[in-house]
Amino acid sequence: MDQQAIWAIGIFAAAYALIVSEKIHRTIVAMIGGLLVIALGIVDQETALHHIDFNTLGLLIGMMIIVAVAADTGAFAYAAVWAAKKAKGRPVPIMIALALLTAVASAFLDNVTTILLMVPISFSIARQLGFSPIPLLITQILASNVGGTATLIGDPPNIMIGSAVEELTFGAFLANLAPIAAIVMAAYVPLFALLYRKQLRTTPERMRNLMDMDQSELITDAKLLVKSLSVLGLTILGFFLHQALHLESAAVALSGAFLLLLLTGEHRMEEAFKKIEWPTIFFFAGLFVLVSGLVETGVMADLAAKAIELTDGNVAAASMLILWLSAIASAFLDNIPFVATMIPLIQEMGARGFDNLEPLWWSLALGACLGGNGTLIGASANLIAAGLSAKEGHPIRFMAYLKVAFPLMLLSVALATGYIYARYLM
Repeated sequence: MDQQAIWAIGIFAAAYALIVSEKIHRTIVAMIGGLLVIALGIVDQETALHHIDFNTLGLLIGMMIIVAVAADTGAFAYAAVWAAKKAKGRPVPIMIALALLTAVASAFLDNVTTILLMVPISFSIARQLGFSPIPLLITQILASNVGGTATLIGDPPNIMIGSAVEELTFGAFLANLAPIAAIVMAAYVPLFALLYRKQLRTTPERMRNLMDMDQSELITDAKLLVKSLSVLGLTILGFFLHQALHLESAAVALSGAFLLLLLTGEHRMEEAFKKIEWPTIFFFAGLFVLVSGLVETGVMADLAAKAIELTDGNVAAASMLILWLSAIASAFLDNIPFVATMIPLIQEMGARGFDNLEPLWWSLALGACLGGNGTLIGASANLIAAGLSAKEGHPIRFMAYLKVAFPLMLLSVALATGYIYARYLM
């Protein structure tokens, strides 16, 4: 191993450790790490730019703009109160209804955005009914990561995998991952009720007050709502057709975003741009450059050779290894940098003789997305929910979350194991 490879490994390991420690903001760590890779000559600037996946960044920015505009309509508050009223104001059915709403929304918006929209609504409903919001928040975190597993745009790891592998289209993600996401949610729902039924108590009077609410008053701009839903529908249709249209998913998302801005005016554009999560975008950019150092120095090629040797070239063994390694690693490390590391590794395995990579890609997606539920630091959605909850005076404790979430994560990965084996490996 040459000196450049050692430097690349050292910078990556140091960056990863700092990201996990959360002592310095992960965006600053990733950008400084990426710039060090360039400054030390491990990768030149042109090569580094080539490794930045602008399809991933464009897709994220486009969806963030659409959601930022749509959020101003009050549609999410309306949907949450509507779901609560359908549950007749009863706490346990409300918790389940909000979890299911979160799962579905996470599939078509993305789980981070969904959590940002759902948490304030959950606090409002919990206050009205007089119980702790923690059960609502934990079940929504879990549901957001499961729901986000189902589509190309639902969870950042899927966005990254879809951008790296051209044949894994929006339709392919939906057809291959939505069934297992639905199975996992079906397994989770009765367990949610069993875990939290004693903590969710209210009075008949509070239930009546909730039922008396007029949710139509929560829609603040009906015309904007129609425009937002129309453009979102067109964008999702574009994702289904993007391969036939010879368009990348980023082009579809950005087209939808700027069509919506065209329909809503310049003042919406400025507000939407302010709500783009620029730290997340720069985090991805820095991360791609960090990983490029491992790719260009041959570290990934060596790891791929070891993985092939360990699994003896067996696709089933490699799939199970990737699924469980991804799940356990993503529980304790943020799943985004882990997936950024794994993508070139699997590509290199393909170059070295694996002729059927499809089970490996689905194993990576399922392991990273479902594994992110394992701990409070496993996925961005978890961290955002915990931060918002702490600001409201209801901190989600790491160990309290772990006791509930880690066993449920293991259950979901066990279900995914059976699914991968039965669908792709038998």
